[in-house]
Amino acid sequence: MDDCFPFRPSARLLAVLATCRLATCLLATCLLAACLLAACLLASMAMADTGALDQPLAARIAALGEQGRFAPGAALVELRKLDTVARAAPLAVKADYLFHLGEVERGVGDTASAAALADELIATATAAGDKRALARGLLGKAATLSELKQLNQAHALIWQAETLAAASGDLALRIDSGVASGQAHAEAGDYPAALARIEEAVSLARQGGNGGGDSGGNSGGNSVGQIVALNALARLYDQIKEYDKGFATLAEAYALADRARAPGHVALLKNSEYGLAIDTGQRARAGAALRDGLEIERRIGAAPLVVNSLINLADLALKERQYAAAAGYAQDALSAAQDLGSPHRIAVARFNLGAAQLGLGRLADGKTSMDAALAVLARDGDLPALQSAWKEYGDALEAAGDAPAALAAYHRERDLSDALFKRQRQEAIWHLEEKFGAEKKARQIDKLHQENALKSAQIDNNRLQQKIWWLLAALLTVGAVVTAYLYRTVRRANAHLKRSNIELKHQSSHDPLTALYNRRYFQDTMSAHAAATPAPAAGSDSGALFLIDVDHFKHVNDAHGHGVGDQVLVMIAGQLREILRETDMIVRWGGEEFLAWLPDLKRSRLNEVAARLLAGISARPLLHQGAVIPVTVSIGYAPFPLAMPGAVDGAGPDWERTLHLVDMALYMAKSHGRNRAYGLSSIAGLDEAELAALDTGLERAWRDGTVDMAVVVGR
Repeated sequence: MDDCFPFRPSARLLAVLATCRLATCLLATCLLAACLLAACLLASMAMADTGALDQPLAARIAALGEQGRFAPGAALVELRKLDTVARAAPLAVKADYLFHLGEVERGVGDTASAAALADELIATATAAGDKRALARGLLGKAATLSELKQLNQAHALIWQAETLAAASGDLALRIDSGVASGQAHAEAGDYPAALARIEEAVSLARQGGNGGGDSGGNSGGNSVGQIVALNALARLYDQIKEYDKGFATLAEAYALADRARAPGHVALLKNSEYGLAIDTGQRARAGAALRDGLEIERRIGAAPLVVNSLINLADLALKERQYAAAAGYAQDALSAAQDLGSPHRIAVARFNLGAAQLGLGRLADGKTSMDAALAVLARDGDLPALQSAWKEYGDALEAAGDAPAALAAYHRERDLSDALFKRQRQEAIWHLEEKFGAEKKARQIDKLHQENALKSAQIDNNRLQQKIWWLLAALLTVGAVVTAYLYRTVRRANAHLKRSNIELKHQSSHDPLTALYNRRYFQDTMSAHAAATPAPAAGSDSGALFLIDVDHFKHVNDAHGHGVGDQVLVMIAGQLREILRETDMIVRWGGEEFLAWLPDLKRSRLNEVAARLLAGISARPLLHQGAVIPVTVSIGYAPFPLAMPGAVDGAGPDWERTLHLVDMALYMAKSHGRNRAYGLSSIAGLDEAELAALDTGLERAWRDGTVDMAVVVGR
């Protein structure tokens, strides 16, 4: 399990101009005596000296903010020493102080203090009517909300800050808000908008770099701004799988960082290079980037980055099955994370340590470490990360030979997958409803404007009728044109709404990668089928359920990248369409699993279909960059509807219980060597107690002769 140090906005110097009272002094010389003139001049000099002190203070705050990127603990101590003088400084300096103090508070894990400082800055800037300070406060609040996984609220604040920054004229602020806006659009899945925002930020940073300085006061002109923007662009290229552009962008950023003598930013770039190298299958380059970055991080005392690099090195060693090395890196990461006091990093380091211990055969120690880590991740409430962790836990347990524990982990992962699917589907529905609601409201407003204009025209026409009769025909013609225009507008709006409804219906029922039906559509279909279908007679030929799992899919992702894994899934989806009938329902069940419901299939043909699936899929390997990647599957299957004891007369077939038995059969196929299919023949002779025992002991019941199962082995 790898981790990435959170990316924070750049620290910049803010120039504060001293207030000049020269005009007041000159006016005093014309009105007062020589003694008063001297007093005024002395007062002006004192005020000028006070303003001059603001510039070093602003520079000190910005320098500590830059230090806080890499060593937030040390920067926090120094910033707190400036609290009294910084809060008494002009608003521009005070705003930067509150912003950078919030950054380092968040960096040491105190999100409550960071949120309070952002709220204070927002309130102060709002009272003063200062757009620049308000934008800073909004960016700080958004970063804290993002840390707390409240992404929708964070994105709204970032886009509000982007609008304010554009009106402020502050180049450094525009760069920061542009980078943050691009990252927000990427998190929301709008990659074209994300690319446009970050490319604009890079362009602005390059313009500032040509001027020899920037409004934020960064050393080396605006080099730091360029490095930050280029790093964000390289990460985005990695997300959208334009890897060549990502590496080229990193090369430009490395050159700038070397010239600016910014080792901390070189370390961040090494982290980005690791991500690009992993996703392109260059593990040696990924490891070298992590080790180079770790050396820099230790030299500059960047404790949070050190922990992240050790975690990623442990994860890389696990991928290479170098369990002893992985345990060493994970133990170092755990010690460093405990010194840092970061619960999330402690949990991730402990998870990797547990995986290494399982790989070394230390089952008890491994389970203890990974269970403790999973408990922390569960408290964080990050369902995608928790689901991925349970999947890795199950794979590690299976590789260690603990089949029962692995099965329990897989079931837990599937429960989380269901919960995550429901949440994502509901969020998608809310988003579409909000979008269509806004469009509907806009159409209603336009229609009201048109109606008001039409009514005004009618009133004017009534008045003019009494004086100028000859305009009547022209006015009627205009009315007819307007009516026709409105009619066409309504027709276009209705057509657009119809298309949107069709698109929404398709998205809610199909998987976007494979274009197969999704889990929700199958569940709805089977619920309706169960309500409309009576309980089956014993031995009736009705159909079957097949659950298909891709063998060694994680190895394909680790060895070749997730892009190749997606190609495997798309290829298998196409093969299933070729092998099965048009009347069969094929479903992307989740991850690397597919489900097929074959209605009206004779029970005597179940083994034949299983053999055809095994042979058809294994006969077509994937060709990738000159390499042949073999693809096989494991299958569990059973007749459906399946007559069960205790069924209520007239009740529909229990598809969920049947699918659970099929899942158990699939696990037997996986645990007995893969590339094979295990299928139930019948359970009609069992009583309710024996049926309940099958939920956890299908293989035992088969070996005892309680149930009949067919085994089909692939070539």
